[in-house]
Amino acid sequence: MRSFYHFMMTYRGKKKADDESRLADWMFGDHNFPKHSSSYHEVSEYLEWNIPFTNALSVFDSLWDEYLLKEKD
Repeated sequence: MRSFYHFMMTYRGKKKADDESRLADWMFGDHNFPKHSSSYHEVSEYLEWNIPFTNALSVFDSLWDEYLLKEKD
């Protein structure tokens, strides 16, 4: 299973940024982000302490569900 960070990199660099791409771009630029983690608790706790924008946690929760679905295959 690839890490959540690697899953999120598919959302980077959109010409018209949305919340998903904003979160991915922020994760890419944050050198302390747990890039090798596939643990919900580790990633969510990191985001709670370092929230990049107001609704980042809700964006993360919906993307985490998508991550689990895609990584099952």
